[in-house]
Amino acid sequence: MNFLEATRLVRELAGGQPLPYVLALSGSGESLELYLKAAAAIKGRTSAHRLLPFNTLQQHVLVPAEPGLPEVFVLLPWDLIPELDWRSGITLGAVDEDALRQRAQQFMTRLQERNATLLYIPADTAPLWLDPDRNAALNLWLSSLALTHGAQVQSAQVFALGTYLASGCAIASGQLADMAQNVINSLLVPKTSSAKVLVTDLDYTLWSGIIGDDGPAGIAYRAEGKGYRHFIYQTFLKRLQQDGVLLAAVSKNDEKVAAAPLESGDMVIKRTDLVALLASWNAKSAQIKSLATQLNLGLDAFVFVDDNPVELAEVEQQLPSVHRVLFPDSERGLPALLEQLTGFFTRTTVTAEDRERTALYQRRLQSMVPSEDSGADIGGFLRELKMTLEIHDRSQGDRARAVQLINKTNQFNINGLRISDEEVAARLASGYRLYTATLADRTGSHGEILAALVDPQGLLHALVLSCRVFQRRVEYAFLSWLADQPAGLKGLDYQVTERNEPVRRLLEDLLGQTPESGVISFEGGKVADRCRAECIYFNATDDSLNL
Repeated sequence: MNFLEATRLVRELAGGQPLPYVLALSGSGESLELYLKAAAAIKGRTSAHRLLPFNTLQQHVLVPAEPGLPEVFVLLPWDLIPELDWRSGITLGAVDEDALRQRAQQFMTRLQERNATLLYIPADTAPLWLDPDRNAALNLWLSSLALTHGAQVQSAQVFALGTYLASGCAIASGQLADMAQNVINSLLVPKTSSAKVLVTDLDYTLWSGIIGDDGPAGIAYRAEGKGYRHFIYQTFLKRLQQDGVLLAAVSKNDEKVAAAPLESGDMVIKRTDLVALLASWNAKSAQIKSLATQLNLGLDAFVFVDDNPVELAEVEQQLPSVHRVLFPDSERGLPALLEQLTGFFTRTTVTAEDRERTALYQRRLQSMVPSEDSGADIGGFLRELKMTLEIHDRSQGDRARAVQLINKTNQFNINGLRISDEEVAARLASGYRLYTATLADRTGSHGEILAALVDPQGLLHALVLSCRVFQRRVEYAFLSWLADQPAGLKGLDYQVTERNEPVRRLLEDLLGQTPESGVISFEGGKVADRCRAECIYFNATDDSLNL
């Protein structure tokens, strides 16, 4: 994240719940402020931080902490032993090493008593002795001291001597964003936690890919390529399970489809490692709530991991006590994810009972079925996403992505149509139109996520939508746009398949009754009006798309 990206995030994601805290660090912290605001905004919060005045950290420690106001100390070696500070020059004369160490221990004890969050940067230090090994040993001891007092030790690359001498800011310019994210993450992960259950999503979380579209052979979860991140996540979950944490999976999917990789015996995580696999098309919040009831546990004992911010928002609105964690979209975010989860599931001892806990609860949940309860209304969250849907006419030119979507997508596919590029070309020559749609929101572009093939009379012969944007009302917005075209929206060719339950739900909403296979006609303006009502979640554009 650079300066411009941070500025954009702060502007576009403003308005989150305030996150108040005191940030204490040696030297100047002004350069960090923008990145603190951006890191908090990504988490849906507003950084309400208070910086200490320049070089007042030592004095601040002598004043009692303000009740209810969290503190984050970003520590450097000279906060523990002032004689190591470069800005003071090289210490002259003999130094008493035992006295230095005793003073450092007393300082760390005072910080620990404040119940503050501690981040330690093992920066290079000014030498105290003309003995490199002795200086190095002292620096290693300081890192160890910080660790034993609960500090999170940062990379030594965070420190930049030139910046520190020039401006008083000890953090390298290229490290400001990562450091800010570490500060915000440290505040959002509780120091002690009673979490007992980790509920994980499947697609793009437990594995890379969409099981309903790609099949077991098309997803990635091995220690190679795009599956490596998910392999590491699975090994971490396995460790949690062995140490007594209960694992469950909740997926918008058919159970048979979702279970196939877990039952293949080819993954680190197997179905027998889960106390429950709840795969249905019902709200994930409802599934988690039902699971909590069956396990007789409070909702604050649950941690929910998902790659989809819409799913996280739905659970947050319906079950605010559940801890929510966004699965990262790249390997760069993996260390922070595992550190955050470790904070929720801290274990100092593991008993034999802990290791048997999964089997115990599996027996209790043998007859559990997915909940039919509806989820939260996430309309407010959708408006905050600032979504824009752009329609592309692919009737001429490049149509590769459109044909790929039609032939690959299973879950939101109105009839399961499989069609070759040559067949598409023939239909286009007879007057059909081929469209795709690109979705963008405040976080960036999701690419082309929809494809549709429409005949000259306005009947949809193909309509598919990527599951990556389920719940965002994209299908309603597209149908609304199509209804405003010259041919209008006359209906669609619907066929029930093993995988297209989301289509049935859409049609049930539009028609007010359970649909049957065959050509469904949209008579009158009722369907178009219903679709137009959902366009309130999308930004208006200046072109003819009217979205």
